[in-house]
Amino acid sequence: MRKYHALPVALLAALALTACQDGTGTKDEGAARPDPASATVTATHPAEDGSSGGGSGKATTGATGTRGTTGATGTEGTTGATDSKATKGDRAAKGTTATRVSCNGSNTTVTAQPVRRPLNHMLLTVKNTGSKMCDLTYYPVLRFDEMQWVPRPIKDSKPQAVTTLAPGESGYAGVSLSAADGSGEWGTTSHKLTVGFQGRTPNSDGGPSALPTLPAKGVYYDSTLTVTYWLRDMDDALTY
Repeated sequence: MRKYHALPVALLAALALTACQDGTGTKDEGAARPDPASATVTATHPAEDGSSGGGSGKATTGATGTRGTTGATGTEGTTGATDSKATKGDRAAKGTTATRVSCNGSNTTVTAQPVRRPLNHMLLTVKNTGSKMCDLTYYPVLRFDEMQWVPRPIKDSKPQAVTTLAPGESGYAGVSLSAADGSGEWGTTSHKLTVGFQGRTPNSDGGPSALPTLPAKGVYYDSTLTVTYWLRDMDDALTY
């Protein structure tokens, strides 16, 4: 009877390698695969116990990618800071009611100039010569010579917001002096004009009046005398 001896270990390994040259044997036999249970533990536990794998991922993605880039730079650094400065700058430019004062004869210069078009019209120009922003509220209160009545305002000229002037800026009001068709009454020529200013409530005292110089020949007006509200645009003031 023949006796079979155990083959050497090296020979068995060689036979196994030879038998698996079909592209799958070598990969299956030669490459080590991670244990599924072990892989699960590695992926899950580090985030909880602070081991090197999970800790590194959290620090890179969470702190640098999200907070460092988006939160600090994108939101706080860019959006937050920029928007905040823009808002403050805009608020400072417009001012607030508390920081603004009323425009009147003490902080402005006022001129009264008849214009060729429209016919029988005059333009009032008020320039802020003070150091603070001022409000031209409502409409100018006009008084030619010693007249005992106040010219009525043109309601359609009322602006949507108060005309506010920064230092150096000007506001305007148009004056319709007389009827172009001669239908007005009590026509007369005046050589003196007083421009009164209203406060923050209608018909209240807005401060010192102004005495703009009229042309040497005077200004003719009649009972149809009307005035616009204070406006920011000269062309708008001469529209009515």
